[in-house]
Amino acid sequence: MTGKRKPVHPGEVLSEDVIKPLGLTVTEAAMKLGVARKTLSTLLNGKASLSPDMAVRIAKATNTSPESWLYMQAKLDIWIVARKLPKVQELKAIAV
Repeated sequence: MTGKRKPVHPGEVLSEDVIKPLGLTVTEAAMKLGVARKTLSTLLNGKASLSPDMAVRIAKATNTSPESWLYMQAKLDIWIVARKLPKVQELKAIAV
């Protein structure tokens, strides 16, 4: 099961650990990433999930791996869904 603390949105990590320390505006960062300002702003504000395309762009721009960015998003997605406590039945192996 997942932890009790909500994982950090990758947009927040990008904002706090990359964009702000570099003194970039959202517009400047969007231009460097090759995306629309609105697209980046939506991600930074946690209103959109990180896409594989954006993960690759961020990874190339920050010399990190796209997998590390997607892992952050996956952890958050799983945490959110796990809180909904979906009702499922256990799958049992069928002996042949």
